[in-house]
Amino acid sequence: MSLPAPRRRRGARPGTGIGRTGAGRPSVSHLQVPAWGEVKREWRAESLGWCTPDGRLAGAGLALLRPLPGLRRYLAYLPEGPVIDWFDADLDRWLAPLLAHLKGLGAFSVRMGPPVVLRRWSADVVKAAVADPDARRLGDVEPTSYDPRAAGVAERLRRAGWRPSRQGGEDGCAAGRPRHVFQVPLAGRTLEDVHRGLNQQWRRNIKKAEQAGVKVVRGGREDLPVFHELYRETAERDRFLPRPLPYFERMWTALTAEHPDRMRLYLAHHDGEVLAAATLLTVGEHVWYSYGASTARRREVQPGNALQWRMLCDAHEEGAAVYDLRGITDTLEESDPLLGLLRFKAGTGGEAVEYLGEWDLPLNRLLHTALGLYLSRR
Repeated sequence: MSLPAPRRRRGARPGTGIGRTGAGRPSVSHLQVPAWGEVKREWRAESLGWCTPDGRLAGAGLALLRPLPGLRRYLAYLPEGPVIDWFDADLDRWLAPLLAHLKGLGAFSVRMGPPVVLRRWSADVVKAAVADPDARRLGDVEPTSYDPRAAGVAERLRRAGWRPSRQGGEDGCAAGRPRHVFQVPLAGRTLEDVHRGLNQQWRRNIKKAEQAGVKVVRGGREDLPVFHELYRETAERDRFLPRPLPYFERMWTALTAEHPDRMRLYLAHHDGEVLAAATLLTVGEHVWYSYGASTARRREVQPGNALQWRMLCDAHEEGAAVYDLRGITDTLEESDPLLGLLRFKAGTGGEAVEYLGEWDLPLNRLLHTALGLYLSRR
């Protein structure tokens, strides 16, 4: 199969390749669907497709282009993509036309995040590693499973001049997508299996929330301001910069226009007050817990656990293969402020997953180096 240069795909929507699940695959990252380009308006978005000579879609990707100030030159970024056959021994036949196309658009550097899993650690292994005073990083712990094909992909990328990213990413080129995530496998499991997989604390907290009268409901676009108030409180408490409300309104409009269930909002109520809320994203058989928010009030009724359990149940009922809790730290030291989040996610009984991470290829070394110096000084 020969693959011509990627071409821009206009108006891709559910039922046509990546607009629905991604070039005939059961799922792709929500960061690679065409609608995500409408969310990231500060970038120029290019929805691309690889086609066979007979016109069949063989691969797809969303490239986000961020211009250098004052120049018509771009950093091209494909978060968690593109969607191609990464295990093809001739990987260059996929990447060479992509690079030629992006260079023709004015890209001076390309960053991508191959959706290729390298290692997995079960919840029991993670729990033991966290309790081990000699364990410093997740990568130092024997994995539950390892895919040697992923190492082959990394080697082919290195031979082609790609290097693991050290900085930069989707938002202002400042922070890349997480290399380590936590996922709960759902395929082939009953809901009872999933519940039994929760640790004792999770099961106790879910029951406590139910007995306290916590009710989790689905919200709509009109409930985004309620979510955002909790989100701003969470940002202040956890010391991160929150996104503005219009960002979430834009997400809702763009993603639900592509598919009505692409983005959902869940709200945990107790005694007439919303105590926690979260957004959920779905593409094909993959479901992501996207943004979470909560108040510090009445934490004893465990609204966070109730919220997660309702979203897990809905994902399972609708046939999802995986429930993705997104990023985790790979540092196991008690001094890491994110270790508590790892413990919380490990309580779901899922698994820690390591992807290949993001990779850079400079097309113009002078501009690529200049961008690196600029980012290092920010």
